[in-house]
Amino acid sequence: MLRINLDFLSYIESIAHKDIIADKIQLIQYSPKDTLLTQGEQITKIIVIREGITKCYITEENGKEYIPEFLSRGEIMGEIEYLGKMPCLCSVEALSYVEAYVIPLSIFDHLLKTDITFNNVLLSVEALRVYHTSERASFQQLYTVEHALEKLLHLQEKNQVDISKEDMASYLGITTRTLNRALKKIQGEE
Repeated sequence: MLRINLDFLSYIESIAHKDIIADKIQLIQYSPKDTLLTQGEQITKIIVIREGITKCYITEENGKEYIPEFLSRGEIMGEIEYLGKMPCLCSVEALSYVEAYVIPLSIFDHLLKTDITFNNVLLSVEALRVYHTSERASFQQLYTVEHALEKLLHLQEKNQVDISKEDMASYLGITTRTLNRALKKIQGEE
């Protein structure tokens, strides 16, 4: 539900301080509601979250949003689009205060071409992403909305982040009306 990759963050922090690229990788702060990436636009940078929580969402042609993931520490954004030479698949918005490493495309490209450790770490990140996507798809098929909602509410409480009802519904792939019914059902069980 909340993607975190501390190993990748640790690696990025180690290379962010190397003399040859230290002045090129920036640490940028974002406020809640700030947009980090915009769906449909060309990638101009690679972003790795150092602190905070973001929502990654897709806006469909009918105007409805779907949230595939909430991303946090150590999660990378923009690399798939850059590697595939595609526009940004999702928009990414800060839900909390976010601090992120912003890597210029020239540095990302340089690391891909010269740093085998970077390539191996990045491959591990992508393998984990495919694994988690499959895991989430099966979870959504096999468990009730109420069960998934309880996990989402726990995540919200644990991380002290405010997730709107609209965002909860978008993440669960349901309408706000269905979400309200599920909330009532959960509250009735307590």
